[in-house]
Amino acid sequence: MRTQILQAILLANCVGFAPMVAAQDTKPARLSERFMDTQSGLSLDNAIRQALEREPTLRSVRSEVEVAQGKRLQATLRPNPTVSVEQRQEPTSPDNQTMAQVQWPLDLFRRPARVAVADRAIEVSERAVEDRTRLLIADVRGRYGDAAAAIRDLSLADDAVELISRQFDLLRQRASEGSVPVLERDELEVELRRYEADRLLASGRVEASMIALKRTMGMAVDTPVRLRDRLENLLPSTVVSDSAIASSPKANIVADRADVRMADAEVRLAQARIDDASAQGRYDVTLFGGYMRMDTRFAQFGFSQSGPLQPVQGTFNYVSAGATVTVPFRNRNQGDIATARAEQTGAQARREATQLAAEADIASAEARDAAARRALAVTTSVVGLAAQNLDVVRQAYELGRTTAAEVLVEQRRYLDVQRAHTETMKTSYEARVALMQARGDQ
Repeated sequence: MRTQILQAILLANCVGFAPMVAAQDTKPARLSERFMDTQSGLSLDNAIRQALEREPTLRSVRSEVEVAQGKRLQATLRPNPTVSVEQRQEPTSPDNQTMAQVQWPLDLFRRPARVAVADRAIEVSERAVEDRTRLLIADVRGRYGDAAAAIRDLSLADDAVELISRQFDLLRQRASEGSVPVLERDELEVELRRYEADRLLASGRVEASMIALKRTMGMAVDTPVRLRDRLENLLPSTVVSDSAIASSPKANIVADRADVRMADAEVRLAQARIDDASAQGRYDVTLFGGYMRMDTRFAQFGFSQSGPLQPVQGTFNYVSAGATVTVPFRNRNQGDIATARAEQTGAQARREATQLAAEADIASAEARDAAARRALAVTTSVVGLAAQNLDVVRQAYELGRTTAAEVLVEQRRYLDVQRAHTETMKTSYEARVALMQARGDQ
């Protein structure tokens, strides 16, 4: 729409000079085309998908789940038995003893508590992955919107430079022929140089926003990327129906948010640690069994049962079995239990703080989203009105009732309105992204 209106000004100024302009048309390159490809560019959905696959921080958080699963496997294992073998030899005699002993801790009460702690730790790690995923998706959406808004501003600057360049070529030709004042040509050249500088600055902002997007996606900054979705097309992709927002109970939304669920899991983990510390302070039993073979000899001889003399010696075999009981008399693990209870108190406080923060995030995001949508409706209508005003000034110029400078002023006003509309669309998009992040929608 804006391009058609701006081109209409060009056509109005070119009445009777079309062949001349065609011969001198030096259309400047559009810088925005370097960053936008509506056919094969990077869409918002693909950007989110790639970020979930590549982003290093998310991969690091995911590895914590594997760490917790490994600890859970270790917690399920019972203590190994202890085997000891001992050989004793009398230095000055042939007497010797051979002993073998086995000790087997029963681990009566500790294993279930250990496994429960490990299970809760896995849950906390999984909730952390969900929360990081929620934040990463919102971050990608925000960075993508920033880049799309910067590209739209750059496209507006391209339109302005393209149109004014054509007007300048026309006026320069007409000024050389003496049909228009030289001052009018010079004023237009000043306007052209100003818009060219603005376009270069806009190009730098696009470059910076694209680098930020690639960093969020876990891509190298020198990777060539073009966007497929324009800012105007992003707003429908982030729409959560107002009826769904109104009908969803906030208590359920807050309870289902990943960070609140993680805080709940941390409270359960703290309770599991209290139970584990209590189990460590209870009695335990270790079974043991042993075998001893003792070979004893003396230097004397004695009569055997049958009568002849023989060396005095004997081989004795002993088998032992028993149990060792750990009695929690003084040390009942009171310190670890107190520590775990203090950690539970802190976890409960963090859960309350997280719930309050979630409620505030949702409320503020809803208020911001509603205001942004109202503002977007206003600026949309203003853009149409500004286009009408520009058309009126153009027609007045055609009739000779105004000057080219006044057309440029109205054109500048129209571009300012378009930039304000871009900023409003960006704000509306950011507000809806913030609402989706606050609600935990993906």
